[in-house]
Amino acid sequence: MNDFFKSKAFIILLTLLVILGGVPAILGAMGQGDFVRDAAVSLLTPLLRGAYAVGDGLRGYGEYFTEFDRLKDENEALAAELDELRGKLESAELLESENAWMRAYLGIKRAHTDYTFCDANLIGREAGTFASSFTLDKGVGAGVTVGMPVLTADGIVGRVTEVGRTYCRVSTILNYDSSIGAYIERSGEVGIVCGDFERREDGLCLLRYLPFDADVEVGDKVVSSGLGSVYPRGLVIGEVAYVTGDPYDHTKLAVVRPAADLAGLTRAMILTSYEVYTEKSDAAADAAADDTAADGE
Repeated sequence: MNDFFKSKAFIILLTLLVILGGVPAILGAMGQGDFVRDAAVSLLTPLLRGAYAVGDGLRGYGEYFTEFDRLKDENEALAAELDELRGKLESAELLESENAWMRAYLGIKRAHTDYTFCDANLIGREAGTFASSFTLDKGVGAGVTVGMPVLTADGIVGRVTEVGRTYCRVSTILNYDSSIGAYIERSGEVGIVCGDFERREDGLCLLRYLPFDADVEVGDKVVSSGLGSVYPRGLVIGEVAYVTGDPYDHTKLAVVRPAADLAGLTRAMILTSYEVYTEKSDAAADAAADDTAADGE
């Protein structure tokens, strides 16, 4: 805008305005009559009007750019404020996520006082697989060893299959080589949860070796039995999505949807220590409960 007022066009226009404004005064000084002045003014009036119109336009033009600059500064200030608010919102959401994770973690600790956990973050997934294996950022340095169970507050994720100094590889319960001793919480029906190649892409696994007349329904919760596997007793595996039959051995199959969000997993807990369940320990617990009841009588 300042460049225009220094330009040749502006100087010529200003000179023209001065000349046009001074002509009537010059004629009057020369002693010309009213007739000459009136005639000159009549001739120059259209030019004067045009010049004043141009001047008004230039003033409006300058005011427009002044307002534009003000709005630009205001928008930049609002944009900076918006970025700051977004940063605070993201921080608040992250803090809430951390708090939710810690509440879930403490909930498991209260329910299983014999468990020792190692909190870990997901740092990689195996390409071309559907949530079947991934890498966590904890390894030998954190006391992690092959075979340790991995879980979230929702349920079992899988087990550690490879360990480095600062990382470990985890195979999930969707893998075809996975097997977990399990039972239906409602009915007590016992089987083995296995990975299934065909259903893995749909995020599903199978509860096998159920009797043909087993009491299994859609929505039943499936939990670990603690027998014949690396997982302790009572951990949630998932729920029955639908029930079908095995055409080869005429047994019943329950298709299980894992409780843990394997596809959206970002953090997990490695179970580094727990009390191993055996049938003898279960019998001992029942005996202790009976003794407590007898003492109460």
